[in-house]
Amino acid sequence: MADLKDFAEQLVNLTVKEVNELADILKDEYGIEPAAAAVAVAAGGGGEAGEAAEEKSEFDVILKAAGGSKLAVVKLVKELTGLGLKDAKDIVDSAPKAVKEGVSKDEAEGIKKSLEEAGAEVELK
Repeated sequence: MADLKDFAEQLVNLTVKEVNELADILKDEYGIEPAAAAVAVAAGGGGEAGEAAEEKSEFDVILKAAGGSKLAVVKLVKELTGLGLKDAKDIVDSAPKAVKEGVSKDEAEGIKKSLEEAGAEVELK
């Protein structure tokens, strides 16, 4: 019984990428079609709520506006992204624009806080 609970917990904690890999394995190795695989994962306790939560494991940090201190924001974007000064300036000038994509929630919130402290307007998606 404990093994089944551990297995169910592993299924619930799968990322979207891992669910897709699992669907491919089930299809290729066992002949189970992806729609049936999704039902199998949902039956494991993930359900739509679990999958929706997993989809939000990666965030995009969007610079909406540089604010009053554009130079400080450009320098910070340069530092955060590792880009050159011209590329960082291009990102700031073309706002709204993604500064970083596919980052963890903690990293995204840290970047957002830093940019807001520099005077920028930031959004997480």
